[in-house]
Amino acid sequence: MTINQIVRPRLANRMDSRTATSRRWLTVPGIAGIGYTLSWIAGLSVPAPSPRFNATGAEVVATLTGHHAAAALQFALTEGLPAAGIAVISVLLARRAGAAHTTLAAVRAGRVALAAGAAAAVISLLQFIAGLALIATTAPGTAHLLYGAVNRMDGVKMLTLAVLGAAGAAATVLPRWLRYTGIALAVSITASGVVYLLLLPSLAVLAGAALVLLLVFITGAGLVLGKSPAGGDR
Repeated sequence: MTINQIVRPRLANRMDSRTATSRRWLTVPGIAGIGYTLSWIAGLSVPAPSPRFNATGAEVVATLTGHHAAAALQFALTEGLPAAGIAVISVLLARRAGAAHTTLAAVRAGRVALAAGAAAAVISLLQFIAGLALIATTAPGTAHLLYGAVNRMDGVKMLTLAVLGAAGAAATVLPRWLRYTGIALAVSITASGVVYLLLLPSLAVLAGAALVLLLVFITGAGLVLGKSPAGGDR
């Protein structure tokens, strides 16, 4: 047997293994999870000015003047497109919980995750629409109302995402590390949600840690749900 006869089959097997691994990642939930994070990163990279957390209507209009295109793109990337990712992950999480034949509590947790994810996706779309209206207005009074509405909707969305994280952990179809991430997400994003609901600018920094946990949870859930039939206790 020649060296080529030995080496070629091994190389072919490695290539087939790499191709199979790539295909496992390139599933609908995997793409949705990765796309969610990439969309957020791209959105935060857009050089669009952001008004103060408790800015007046006149300040909001002045801050956004001349930056309408950038602000619209940022709203699309941080509110519009991510809504699809949340919806896909929550639907597939609920389906996996229902198909895993685990406990009734886990199946119910999957249903709660579906409801919470659907609510978060709808709110995200509403924020995108309200953001476009905010960009288009030049009336300080309207701008103040819309900007406050966008921020408070963010608070409500964070609370629904907290439920999604907790329910995703309770559904027991995700690996242990991701369930722990869901619990940490539920705690941190609840605090952040309260801050946005009450418009407390001094505590707005809490949103940073919550966002990181959210990106890890959504992306991780997408990759896991697309790769294996059940997360188990790994």
